[in-house]
Amino acid sequence: MSNFNRTFTLPFCEKIPNYTEQYLKEVSLFKRIFKFLRRYLVIFLNGQKNLELFSILPHHSHILWINFSAPSIGDSLMDLSSRVMLKGKKIDLFTSPKNSHLFINDEFFSEIYDRIGDVNYKNYDLVILDSYSTRSINIKAKILPLTPYVGMYGFFNGPEVNRALFSFYQMNNLLGNLKTIDEVNKIAKNHITISKDDESIVDRLVPKIYISIVLGGEWKYKTYTQWADLIYKIFSENKKINIMLIGSKNGIVEANSLMQKFTDEKLFSLVNTLSFNQTTEVIRRSQVLICCDGGLMHAGKAVGAKIISLLARLDSKMLDTQLDNTISLFDKKDVNNIDVDEIYLKFKSNFNSFDKSLQGE
Repeated sequence: MSNFNRTFTLPFCEKIPNYTEQYLKEVSLFKRIFKFLRRYLVIFLNGQKNLELFSILPHHSHILWINFSAPSIGDSLMDLSSRVMLKGKKIDLFTSPKNSHLFINDEFFSEIYDRIGDVNYKNYDLVILDSYSTRSINIKAKILPLTPYVGMYGFFNGPEVNRALFSFYQMNNLLGNLKTIDEVNKIAKNHITISKDDESIVDRLVPKIYISIVLGGEWKYKTYTQWADLIYKIFSENKKINIMLIGSKNGIVEANSLMQKFTDEKLFSLVNTLSFNQTTEVIRRSQVLICCDGGLMHAGKAVGAKIISLLARLDSKMLDTQLDNTISLFDKKDVNNIDVDEIYLKFKSNFNSFDKSLQGE
């Protein structure tokens, strides 16, 4: 049972923002022990117990990173962000079909797999497991049963943490703490690669100066429903400003509604028309991104966008690194409790002076 403490203890010495105390209060000891024992048993029965390592060594030159435990796009971007610290090694990625497209043409991953049958089973020196979830362990045991592995989250399971910082701190730990914490903090950020083709496509679709607003969302408490009021306030001060609506298919209905309401203003919609990486390029070119916590917010951080983020339940300390250029508004329960006037004041006071073109000058 000595490994049980690893379920709620960070695998490195440094402190990062986390909600561990809250988790331990809310989840019974029985449930935590049961989850641990189930994972431990799967590791043991799959013959993986003696293959666990706690370091990535110089001779580990060809690595397969298995990433399945966090299915959301935002979590995937954060969890895999520290791949930049493995520069010089050949790293392949095996992840879900939902997320594999994010890393096509990636500058750090060599091969991207999303089906077991496509994985090259030979010549891996090491496997990086996102966590010791039963799914990840079963996949690892099936495709590379005799290859040693290290865990990013390992047995750590349940408490919310700043996932981007966790990824970098744990990778530094696995590499033997080659960097100081100050050095790690100076590079800790999300990463995404935009292809030249995607850049070219976006170049033909967007104006030179504009702001972006992300519509839709997967979770109700992180889906803002008062965009029309905010857009009205922005246009009432400056009708010359360009506003680009972006998002996936869950934002289509609202995008159509907004386009019908603002027929005389410079409102444009690319909702559900571009790939995720192409939409990220739209964000990169925009002067300001206004959004809720979601995949595109994390993509915006990856490309250094200036962001006004609307957060609920997880505050900015849990989501930001020191390299992020964000101003956050937070509510403990629901982003829709954030007042439109408060968002508009943040926009006006922080970004209207950024570029005179935003003011129509």
